[in-house]
Amino acid sequence: MPLKPNLVPLDQIARPSVAEQVFDYLHTQIVTLALPPGTRISEADVSKALGTSRQPVRDAFFRLSKLGFLDIRPQRATRVSLISENRVMDARFVRTALEVETIRIACQLISDENISHLRQNVAEQAESIRNDDRARFHQLDDEFHREICNISRHPFTWHIISENKAHLDRVRLLSLSFNQQQTLKEHTGLLYALEAKDADKAQSLMRQHLSRLEKEIGRIRAENASYFADNQKAGS
Repeated sequence: MPLKPNLVPLDQIARPSVAEQVFDYLHTQIVTLALPPGTRISEADVSKALGTSRQPVRDAFFRLSKLGFLDIRPQRATRVSLISENRVMDARFVRTALEVETIRIACQLISDENISHLRQNVAEQAESIRNDDRARFHQLDDEFHREICNISRHPFTWHIISENKAHLDRVRLLSLSFNQQQTLKEHTGLLYALEAKDADKAQSLMRQHLSRLEKEIGRIRAENASYFADNQKAGS
């Protein structure tokens, strides 16, 4: 006799806990620089602002500290962690290794519909530059790369990248003050390589695209010195 699935009513399915919601909110605020590096933050202020008790905020603070986004020190103010160049470069390394491989596979599997979607994305990137909408450009940048992962039929790859690139994202947002046109140019080149199904070219361009940060990090740091930790104190 076949077993019946043990399903439960939708209203009984677990919803995100308050602590998870607080964590997600603070994580987003930190990664998008709405809470810049070095910002002083307290459990009391956050719980009051979000209308919640101290415990879920304390739990969220602990998780963020473990991820390297909050510096919690007894008897001292908790602050948003300064940017660690070491963490940024580790994230860049992971992302490059994964995306160079996914674009190779995408060149074999890409369809006309996929190309159309990527063309539209690139066109919207150009429009966001004209409108000086950096937040939108950043979003479209992520969507462009996520679409390539999806085309490769390994969408979980973007999930792995997303989990590891939060430290990188803070620097990427700072770099938009000067490099949007170059990023658009490189995305256009990647699109052309995908259209031609030239895997070698696509891999080479992707590696160059994601490695450009190594050349830009000095300028980003110089323009935002107060946001960066000393290398010796930045951690791994």
